[in-house]
Amino acid sequence: MNSTPVSEQRSAAWLLVAAAGLRAAFGVVVAIDAALKWRPGFAAHYVGYLQNAANGQPPWLMPWFNLWLRIVVPNAHFFISATRLIETAIAIGLLLGFARRVTYLVGAAFSLLIWSTAEGFGGPYTAGATNLGPALVYALVFIAAALFDRLLGSTPYSLDYFISRRFPRWGALAEWAPKRIWQQTPPALDWDHQLAAIGAIVVALVFALATLGSATRASPPTPENAAAAVSPLSMVSGAPVAHPAPAMLPPLIGNGDTVAVTLVAGDATVEIASGVQYLAWTFGGSVPGPVLHVRQGQTVNVTFVNNGMMLHSIDFHAAQVAPNVAYRSVNPGEKVQFSFIALVPGAFVYHCGTPPVLQHMGNGMYGAIIVDPAEPLPVADVNYVLVQSEWYTQQVSGTQMTGDYQKMLDVRPDEVVFNGVAFQYNDHPLTAKVGQRVRLYVVDAGPNLVSAFHIIGGMFAAVYPDADAHHTLTGASTYPISPGQGVVFDAVFQQPGKYPFVDHSMRAMEIGAAGLLEVTP
Repeated sequence: MNSTPVSEQRSAAWLLVAAAGLRAAFGVVVAIDAALKWRPGFAAHYVGYLQNAANGQPPWLMPWFNLWLRIVVPNAHFFISATRLIETAIAIGLLLGFARRVTYLVGAAFSLLIWSTAEGFGGPYTAGATNLGPALVYALVFIAAALFDRLLGSTPYSLDYFISRRFPRWGALAEWAPKRIWQQTPPALDWDHQLAAIGAIVVALVFALATLGSATRASPPTPENAAAAVSPLSMVSGAPVAHPAPAMLPPLIGNGDTVAVTLVAGDATVEIASGVQYLAWTFGGSVPGPVLHVRQGQTVNVTFVNNGMMLHSIDFHAAQVAPNVAYRSVNPGEKVQFSFIALVPGAFVYHCGTPPVLQHMGNGMYGAIIVDPAEPLPVADVNYVLVQSEWYTQQVSGTQMTGDYQKMLDVRPDEVVFNGVAFQYNDHPLTAKVGQRVRLYVVDAGPNLVSAFHIIGGMFAAVYPDADAHHTLTGASTYPISPGQGVVFDAVFQQPGKYPFVDHSMRAMEIGAAGLLEVTP
């Protein structure tokens, strides 16, 4: 005979109903969360969420994030599928009351893992676009649900209850307690257990305070932040660049007093690192645009055609013309024509001048024009053109990137490159022979950074800031080039070997501004 008062039995019944209702409500939340994970945007930016969380972390936490980046990046498809399946399984377990013991344990552990990786220990202060609540709160709810089940034991409002009636051993997997203990008075803890509990609380508080910096600095795990966090260099295929940009100085456009140049603006997908593409705005379908080679004193007749999707223009640093006439922006499908005389020799940039100029240049609208001096420089055996520039990227999907204007404004480049592609001349070196005079026309298209051009193991035989033989510097090993400026360098190598040419700004060198010049006997 049951001696429990009727009022207590009713209270217990209501507790069971309330517990089941709260569990199901939480299951709906997790089910919506799981459904969001199956959307294409989650997969497209999966790696970005982790990289975004790693940005701004204190040094003592970086090994943790670097470990997960090394594990996740090469196995992204596996982790995407695992995340989707685990969250879906947890949602089903909560909604149906199925394998509750395992569901709560896995849910709490999985939520803590998300909180400490993709959410960057963000605490309950940041909201994610693919989470209805921060993962730390999820973990606490799972733990609370487990404790509630431990107090109430078996409940008829779950699938576990009906499975256990047919298969009694199922209860060991599904239930926290084989019988309800709500009617028992909890015994007081002895001091050993109380001290252990106090110690655990102190450790939790210390850890929470230590990660407070992460909570205040980490960016919310939104698709925008995730897309911006993905570095193109983290997505490289590992294979050499398939089609390196030609660096050899092309011949003169023409030998007469007048030459004609046609440049066409248009959108194109270009490679910016091995296996990584960028949706660029271009001149002639490439970044940088085609190298133009003319002679001092020639008249250059320019036809600029805009086949792009927006206003574009062209600005020649080698020209002296009225910019409101020659450099005016033209609509898609229109063109502008003008002429200028190449009066000053040197290496110059041309670029789109349509506002915001930073955005147009940052998306690839620049190139080099080389003006040979009327009084020739010493004859060079080999001539190369290098256009240094920066890429500011955000992920579109997979290995496809596009421009990030905020990064351009903040001067946070993802790559600094020679001729458009990071490290391409490491796999495909420029070549020369011992004793040859190698001439390098180096143009810094920017749009933001100064270049400190340097050849490791070499010394410049001559530096021509303006390609004038009478304005020659010697004895230089490194020379600065401002954005929008071009400088001509001569080098002669006395020993065979592989000579790296770099931007001696170490950060720029690490993110792409490095190549090799291979000298053979």
